[in-house]
Amino acid sequence: MSDTYKLVYFNLMGRAEPIRLLFAQAGVAFEDQRIDRAEWATMKSQMPYAQLPVLEVNGVKLSQSRAIERYLAKKFDLAGKDDWEQAKVDEMVMGVEDLLVKLQPWFNEKSEAKKIEIFRTLVDEEIVPFLTRYERFLEANGTGFFVGNAVTLADISLFHIFWFFNRLLPGSLRKYAGLTSFQARMNGQQKLKEWIDNRPKTEA
Repeated sequence: MSDTYKLVYFNLMGRAEPIRLLFAQAGVAFEDQRIDRAEWATMKSQMPYAQLPVLEVNGVKLSQSRAIERYLAKKFDLAGKDDWEQAKVDEMVMGVEDLLVKLQPWFNEKSEAKKIEIFRTLVDEEIVPFLTRYERFLEANGTGFFVGNAVTLADISLFHIFWFFNRLLPGSLRKYAGLTSFQARMNGQQKLKEWIDNRPKTEA
């Protein structure tokens, strides 16, 4: 009997969207449970770390977004073909995690004026170096993917963060020919495209 999956998160992309993209790429069905803040208040105490996302596999809970991503990537043969590739996938994904930590003050800021000021600094000090670095990594691998010669969790994670940057700063990838081609290649993955075209429209 095949496994059943339920992903619990808010009606946002946030930490859950790379997980949803993994399901899409693998063509595996899952229940995409999106809850509001009132529901969360009643559910929070039931979650292992009192946070989301949580993935239920056959009714058993798994927490922490990166753990969920790694678990599914291995299940769906998207983790890399050998130990070295799997380590390189982890390296690429943890680079994304490092950046998200640095973006946290911007995410948390309530003042629009301060948010703009913080973001300008982040673009110069964090986002541009990040894009430059990953352009170089992509070129060095030489296959059009970040690790190996097929789609992995690394590609899924980076595809989403680049999409996010382009949404915040239209044209932000224009000067990065490799990343622009990579985004087009990933957009051409039929199952990913179907998910993106039909997913709920959210602000974040």
